Amino acid sequence: MTRTRITACALALALLASACGGDTSTDDTSQGDTSGTTTTTEATTGSTDAGGSSTTAATTTTTTTVPLEPLRSIELEVLATGLAQPTVIASPPDDPRVFVGFRGGVIRIYEPGVGFRDEPFLDIADRVSSNGIEQGLLGLAFHPDYANNGRLFIYHLDRDAKRQLAEYWVSADDPNKADREAAWALFDRSQPPGSSDIRHYAGGLVFGPDGYLYISSGDGAAGRTTGQSTDDYFGAILRIDVDADEPGTFTIPEDNPFVDGGGDAAVFAYGLRNPWRIAIDPVANLLYVADVGQAASEEVNVMGLDAGGTNFGWATMEGNDCFSPRDCDKTGLELPLYQYSHADGNCSITGGVVYRGAAIPELHGQYFFADWCAGWVRSITYEDGELVALDNWSSISGNGSINAFGVDSDGEMYIVTHEGLFAKIVPVR
Repeated sequence: MTRTRITACALALALLASACGGDTSTDDTSQGDTSGTTTTTEATTGSTDAGGSSTTAATTTTTTTVPLEPLRSIELEVLATGLAQPTVIASPPDDPRVFVGFRGGVIRIYEPGVGFRDEPFLDIADRVSSNGIEQGLLGLAFHPDYANNGRLFIYHLDRDAKRQLAEYWVSADDPNKADREAAWALFDRSQPPGSSDIRHYAGGLVFGPDGYLYISSGDGAAGRTTGQSTDDYFGAILRIDVDADEPGTFTIPEDNPFVDGGGDAAVFAYGLRNPWRIAIDPVANLLYVADVGQAASEEVNVMGLDAGGTNFGWATMEGNDCFSPRDCDKTGLELPLYQYSHADGNCSITGGVVYRGAAIPELHGQYFFADWCAGWVRSITYEDGELVALDNWSSISGNGSINAFGVDSDGEMYIVTHEGLFAKIVPVR
């Protein structure tokens, strides 16, 4: 791993790798708190009276902090290979299982230390259109109260190639099976008028600390008309309340930016092309959006969860540069936190997650992402409204085209690749 400390010059030059005369990376893998492991010992004591009866009892707890060895690097622990185009990783809260969704419409359960269960959790291949590489089952999220209500949400292309948000429930008889028949479509949308392309569906799903469901929706390959529109579900981040009175319905949070007009009430942010993965850091109350560029650059955007109505600029902008028109007005636009060019084989960003696990406390708060073509993995550190560091993780790069990152219920990170690799990111100490 190499780390680049971001300077004011680099920020001014759009944080490209070539800013300020090139990459001035230094090896720095032991930064941060390294005392995250604790052990607890309990002892029970008491006294006995002359008749042999116990009179008092007390339990004492001793907690010992065990320092971790310095972090030398991170690596991939390969859990499975040869999988059929996995596209999404998700876990219910406080549940050790990891759920992996596949483009063809199947969701399987991985049990740590055991492996994948033979029978799928859910198979809706007959309801999913996956003709194009950007089609299929694209998003999965479990309700924050899944342990009690068994509700999960899937974003996929239906048999008519409409993008659909669907709600399912777990089987009442088997926690390792979803009920195919307990299914409702919350919404579906055909490609926008004027689009004849089967691309740019996005499909990221994540619940925020506010309990609302955030959805990334691509521009439908019609960004010149949908990118700057607030009147539709395209090129936008949607935010909805799925805790409506009736299954298969949703309501709109009262503080969504367009509830009183000016756009569709479900739209939370807009100006996006194909936001391939979103992530929420509940500690910092930030939403990270990785947006796939057109011909020149890829970008990472960030916004506060209290900043509804943010305009990320597409198709007026591509990254920090004017796209249409060439002499555009940037007033009111939220420019990327970080962007990189299509040089050196880069082509399409895969957005990731903010690490908050216990195994690698040195990486807390870092946002991980990858490039689909080049195969590298990087992370950025965002503090006090600024990008302060860029890390290049060569130790876990070059393993294929990363389709998705994900975290388990403990916050530990995983990746899946288009070629069928499923692996956990673990520390090397």
